[in-house]
Amino acid sequence: MEFCERQWALIHIEQVWEESALTAEGRILHERVDEAEHESRVDVVVCRGVTIWSKRLGLSGRADVVEFHRAREAETETATVLPGREGWWRPFPVEYKRGRPKAGHCDEVQLCAQAMCLEERFGVRIGEGALFYGRTRHREVVAFEASLRERTEALSARMHEMYRLGQTPPPVYSERCGKCSLRERCMPRALEKPGPVARYLARALREDG
Repeated sequence: MEFCERQWALIHIEQVWEESALTAEGRILHERVDEAEHESRVDVVVCRGVTIWSKRLGLSGRADVVEFHRAREAETETATVLPGREGWWRPFPVEYKRGRPKAGHCDEVQLCAQAMCLEERFGVRIGEGALFYGRTRHREVVAFEASLRERTEALSARMHEMYRLGQTPPPVYSERCGKCSLRERCMPRALEKPGPVARYLARALREDG
């Protein structure tokens, strides 16, 4: 939704999907992350392919990685207990991306949505998470501030409204359209401005009216 409302609607309302080299790379990366074994260190438990949901936001999915960091004290507002483990643990979501950091905030919104789902599941407050980018091999820490949370909630509400209405918004061409796997189905340049036929029909309808 944050990246492109039309792309989201084509996939989730019109059930359109096209694989590309970029989406294939991303899918393989996520599969490798999900298939890796859970890790356990002294102060960190790493869980992969974690099922998450939020009834309040109406969201569900899978988080690539959720790290649980040992809390030094019983931080009941920010930490939870884990089955078979002593002490308290703070959830820390990590989302894997194949490329580099993008312009805009689509990756941050996705990670924040995961954090809000985890908060509802574990009954805690999560202050931050991280985005790991495959090209840079670097982790970017994201703070879940009020503005990001508000943006995530607004996009969730917008998503449900679009789905209820069954409306696919018109295209708005930008540079990122060139790398979208759905560009041939979306036709952003062809549909962004009405062509001669569309202009003729619109004029004819006005004259008949």
